[in-house]
Amino acid sequence: MITGATAQLRHGYYSETCPKAKSIVQDVMKVALIQEPRSLASVMRLQFHDCFVNGCDASLLLDDTPTMLGEKLALANINSLRSYEVVDQVKEALEKVCPGVVSCADIIIMVSRDAVSLTGGPYWEVKLGRLDSLTARKEDSDNVMPSPRSNATFLIGLFAKFNLSVKDLVALSGSHSIGKARCFSIIFRLYNQSGSGRPDPAIDPKFRQKLDKLCPLNVDQNITGDLDATTVKFDNQYFRDLVAGRGFLNSDQTLFTFPETREFVKLFSIDQGEFFKAFVKGMIKMGDLTVDQPGEVRKNCRVVNSHSSKFPMHPS
Repeated sequence: MITGATAQLRHGYYSETCPKAKSIVQDVMKVALIQEPRSLASVMRLQFHDCFVNGCDASLLLDDTPTMLGEKLALANINSLRSYEVVDQVKEALEKVCPGVVSCADIIIMVSRDAVSLTGGPYWEVKLGRLDSLTARKEDSDNVMPSPRSNATFLIGLFAKFNLSVKDLVALSGSHSIGKARCFSIIFRLYNQSGSGRPDPAIDPKFRQKLDKLCPLNVDQNITGDLDATTVKFDNQYFRDLVAGRGFLNSDQTLFTFPETREFVKLFSIDQGEFFKAFVKGMIKMGDLTVDQPGEVRKNCRVVNSHSSKFPMHPS
């Protein structure tokens, strides 16, 4: 059962054990922004994909082993999530200064926040003190994570299971304010929406022409398109695009099509401050998701510590 915050999560968690943690993370993220701006959008998504699956425990970051099929090959993640190396760089920098102190689960929370603030979005203080999982399971992700085809009804139900409101859902979908997505995710929208053999009628006709050129039926489906018109700036353009019928993914445009979510899309499209406030609230609530399970502080985010039995085991 995934629940809200445990008592150990708090602000200033590393103020004594690793006082420079915040600035070390930000410095690595600033370099990543310069080297490949898209990487910040990719890194920001990690929190959603990690926290919805057994809580915020960095299980997402574990590489497969001969005895464990992890989450990286799950349907929502394979050929989609990327920039894991940015997390590796952050971990490496932290290990040099504070070895064995800062968990990979906390790194995901910090880099997601920095990805937003460094691209023009809001900044907020994050609660820290999570532990890293000792295992990961592909099916755990497959059983939870939504597909790009999801409609608003399904998404509302899914988010409710995690005590996230309709407003949280719409605000957190605004993470698509930056970044790109693959043609694979929209081919059905362009040519066979709901098995009709026709395009999604919610798509603006001019925008559909643009998408038809980008993603013809015979395209390499790993070709990417912009999720909104300001793809490297975190702003409310995403919502303005939805109002105009220019949402890239079905799971985006459905938020304007459905009455329950439409009012929030309209609100955020005209009031960026309201969007930022709601987005921060949603990210904090999502960061509180946790599961009572043993954990550790990994030395390498991709593998569990080989001598983990010598580490104190705590419920995360």
